[in-house]
Amino acid sequence: MVMVGAGAVPLTSCVTSSRTSTRLRANPWRKHGVVLTSDESGLVQNFTSVVEPLDDGAWRLWYSISGKNVPFNVGIAEGRLGQPMKRCLAVLSDGEPVDAPLAIGNLPRDWRPVQAVHVPLPGNRHRLYFWAHGPKVVRYLAAESDDGRRFRVLDPHRACLYHPSDRAVDGRTAAEAGLTRLAKKVTSRPDNEPPAPVRLVSNDATNVCRLADGTFEMYSVALIEVPKDDPRYIAHDNAAGWVRVIDRYASVDGLDWTDRRRIVAPDAHDPVDQQFYYLSVTHTPRGRVGMLGHYRVQAQTMDLEVCFSKDGITWQRNQRRAWIPRGEPGEPDSYGIYAPHALVQRDGLWHLFYTGVNDAHNHKHSHGSPTRVVMHATSENLWE
Repeated sequence: MVMVGAGAVPLTSCVTSSRTSTRLRANPWRKHGVVLTSDESGLVQNFTSVVEPLDDGAWRLWYSISGKNVPFNVGIAEGRLGQPMKRCLAVLSDGEPVDAPLAIGNLPRDWRPVQAVHVPLPGNRHRLYFWAHGPKVVRYLAAESDDGRRFRVLDPHRACLYHPSDRAVDGRTAAEAGLTRLAKKVTSRPDNEPPAPVRLVSNDATNVCRLADGTFEMYSVALIEVPKDDPRYIAHDNAAGWVRVIDRYASVDGLDWTDRRRIVAPDAHDPVDQQFYYLSVTHTPRGRVGMLGHYRVQAQTMDLEVCFSKDGITWQRNQRRAWIPRGEPGEPDSYGIYAPHALVQRDGLWHLFYTGVNDAHNHKHSHGSPTRVVMHATSENLWE
């Protein structure tokens, strides 16, 4: 069970109307440096992942690892800031979850988790969402646990979302989703696995929140196809010909996602190479504070842009630039900043734990040897 320390505000606190200002400060952040580094286990990131306050001033950071010849996995790091954090990677199994500090069971062999989102459920139960990568498999799964340690995937063959490259997405489904370039894709889906519904074909970078009324919302990345003669086609991008935008899904139970809406896309006020890589959402008494992945494709840089919404559907983008500045060349967040699942308010401060990278999104340039770190920043007040 997650222990919430004194002064901590739950990540999914109730959204209420307020007459107070909802204008967010241009740059309210003070950086405090690196709290988690990459090590021999792989490159570390807390992108889309939850940060949880524990007792006695400690923190739990959910994170992922990846890298060259490093299988994806998720883990937790616990400890106090300024001290070494104890790390624990998930033990994976295709049977029941094993008895370990963190375990995921009923996950088919050779499928690997990344970008986990931990969501507490009523009755001291827990749900874990993550992208599973396996042979011809890229899909967003849900697992549940009675103790917050041992998670069991509910159904690996019925996902919350499917990447276009997943075996359950055939050419017809891709074309119906607007991805006509994939219309000739041949499925390798096994007979006992249902095809992916068109409404669930997404990209990745996904966040899920359980709302105060017990329902769920999910923010994920959709793709718009553009031809080679379109100025939005950037040949050196790793997904040339696709423009990333943000969709919101709603669900009663957090498993069956039926209500999908386009909520953030580049408009006439944005540069031609502007795309949106993620949307992380913090629920506050004034409304939803969004951290939007401000991706400039030409330069291959990733910034964190702030936005605001009363309802999760209509979003105000008043700043359209970095909310927290990237570091200078030589600093670990010089090329990109990737947001966690949400901000955390604790002991009178807003806390932002984010992934900093020093190389371009397509990995063709870097400021020094490429690496990733988790960094920490605080703010006394987000609002003007």
